[in-house]
Amino acid sequence: MELKIIDKTEDEMHLEIIGENHTLLNMLKSALLDDQRVQIATYDMKHVSISDPILFVKTDGADPIDVVKDATKSLMNQCDEFMTIFRKAIDI
Repeated sequence: MELKIIDKTEDEMHLEIIGENHTLLNMLKSALLDDQRVQIATYDMKHVSISDPILFVKTDGADPIDVVKDATKSLMNQCDEFMTIFRKAIDI
């Protein structure tokens, strides 16, 4: 995976996420939309097999980089919680 900030202002960012697909982008978009600071979170992928997704985030004035960091932390916490529960389930 490689990231490239295409455009950034105080409250908007276009971020190209090279080498990823709908799986990661849908989770990230959902985590972003759960944040009250986020007004818009969406992504565009022209063609699944030949183009990389571009994530667009618009905030209420918060730094979009901080918002994406927080969404990523939230996803990591959810994965950790799932792994804890899963490990308990398979020990039965």
